[in-house]
Amino acid sequence: MKLRHALAFVILPILVVLTILQGGALLTRSYMNEASLQAGTTLRLAVAALGGHLSRYEPLPALIADHDDIEALLQSPADPDLRRTANQYLKEINGLLESSDIYVMTPDGNTIAASNYEAPGTFIGQNFDYRPYFQEAIAGQQARFYALGTTSLKRGYYFSSPVEVGGTILGVIVFKVDIDTIEASWRGGEYEIFVADPEGIIFMTGNETWLYNGILPLDAPRLARTQASRRYAEAELKPLPVAESVYYGQHLMRIASEGTTREYLRLSHYMPEADWTVNVLLDTASVRAQARTTLIAILLFICLAGLGLAVLWQRRARVVERLRLQEEARNELEHRVAERTADLARVNEQIELEIAERRLTEQELRKTQADLIQAGKLAGLGQMSAALSHEFNQPLAAAKTYADSAALLIDRGRVPEAQDNVRRISALVDRMAFISRHLRNFARKPNEKLGAVPLPDVIADTMEIVTPRLKAADADLAIELDEQAFIVRAGPVRLQQVLVNIISNAADAVEGLDDRRIRLSARREGDLVVIEVRDHGPGVPAAIADRIFDPFFTTKGVGKGLGLGLSISYNIIKDFGGNLSVTNHPDGGAVFRIVLDVAARAQEAAE
Repeated sequence: MKLRHALAFVILPILVVLTILQGGALLTRSYMNEASLQAGTTLRLAVAALGGHLSRYEPLPALIADHDDIEALLQSPADPDLRRTANQYLKEINGLLESSDIYVMTPDGNTIAASNYEAPGTFIGQNFDYRPYFQEAIAGQQARFYALGTTSLKRGYYFSSPVEVGGTILGVIVFKVDIDTIEASWRGGEYEIFVADPEGIIFMTGNETWLYNGILPLDAPRLARTQASRRYAEAELKPLPVAESVYYGQHLMRIASEGTTREYLRLSHYMPEADWTVNVLLDTASVRAQARTTLIAILLFICLAGLGLAVLWQRRARVVERLRLQEEARNELEHRVAERTADLARVNEQIELEIAERRLTEQELRKTQADLIQAGKLAGLGQMSAALSHEFNQPLAAAKTYADSAALLIDRGRVPEAQDNVRRISALVDRMAFISRHLRNFARKPNEKLGAVPLPDVIADTMEIVTPRLKAADADLAIELDEQAFIVRAGPVRLQQVLVNIISNAADAVEGLDDRRIRLSARREGDLVVIEVRDHGPGVPAAIADRIFDPFFTTKGVGKGLGLGLSISYNIIKDFGGNLSVTNHPDGGAVFRIVLDVAARAQEAAE
């Protein structure tokens, strides 16, 4: 017994020393990794917000460039009436789109019309031929550029497009988008967010003291490239005192400011279309404090455990001594048996409580599965929004043209022709409502029972949703249906969701390839219906074939999917009593195979 006491007092200090030496580093690394995951979520949200804000305006310059008033003005730039009409039109469009400014320039870079023509700092008469967005647009290309305005001294993102008439570029139209609203949402949060240009100069930030500071050395070549485009006008560019390091795979940045130095965990994401880098910084002071607190708690636990063991050993020594000196050993044993019986009773009660909690957990899991299905559908809708914008923009532009034409026809007394234009506008509105109705039905949470579902109807509704995505990918979908496979046992809305997910994945797989064919086929095999979707993409690598249906597993980039689509589809088909699998075709491409039961109604009709 004395030997055990001696060993305990030797082992306890060793455990304390090892915990201090190794535990601190392990805990700090663990909390750093956890903080990196949280900061990564914030980074993805910031990138998505910036990309969504800018993508609203990207197609607009090309659309406005085709307007008759703009083309007429650039053909006769000295006409005061055309200038007045163009200025008023740009002002109305600018107010409608909530952009910062819209203006038109001639081939020599002079601005002849602008939405701010009435403002004191109007762009009219200013020459911006030194801006890269003008140089690229006058050469016939769509262009992007972010800078500090040399006239307004306001930061913004510029979209430009050439105005081309009869194969000749007559000028350039420019949209300037305000980014202050996004920047304002970054202030006061847990994370420091900033955007840097290729030269390392901070262009957007929630910390005003960092604005126009460089995180890279401001050497002569960088300053020369920045000055050539006058990206920041006359703003003073200063270096930000930073020092970077790597801690077990995590990038750390130390920034000196106002006599103090703070350490941040840094995550970055480059946006090639905007040519800037979004950075998220998390102060590591809280992470290190959390690690220290946990380490102290572990040390306290070790000390308490050592004290408890010492007390236990001392008590056992007293019990052994008492049993050796007294004759009531039997009574002591019975007493212990009674205590053990009470412990078992408490354990039984605890087991019953755990069973009840597990049943409740199963109910929560079912509800969570339903929510994940809805999240996957909404994620799918988000991925198709860019393609659907084209489907809505075309009828909207046509409706605007018909409305303008109808007004002119009414003024000229040509009422029948104006009525025909109104009917055309009504048809366009019906078309947009038809698309919207299918999207609304697709986005609803399903509350349906399994039954006989006509497969052609589900495929027709599916095509209404995936057609814009197929057009965006320039994919060709061929449908081959066996007449005996028309009716299956399923839920129509959820089966539609599965087909939308699989066909959208096929469009992603073939996008940009030479062979963009996709084939959807259905056939009957006994009492089963087999639905196959085959693409001619790269197929499914063997390394991920076993995980492709796992939740949150995705091979797509940041902001391009939740990794839920195939997992949700797999569980939906399982709910139908069927099976979903994927294989690679011998001639190349992936084949998704859905097996469902034939509906009872179809079986009775066949008999």
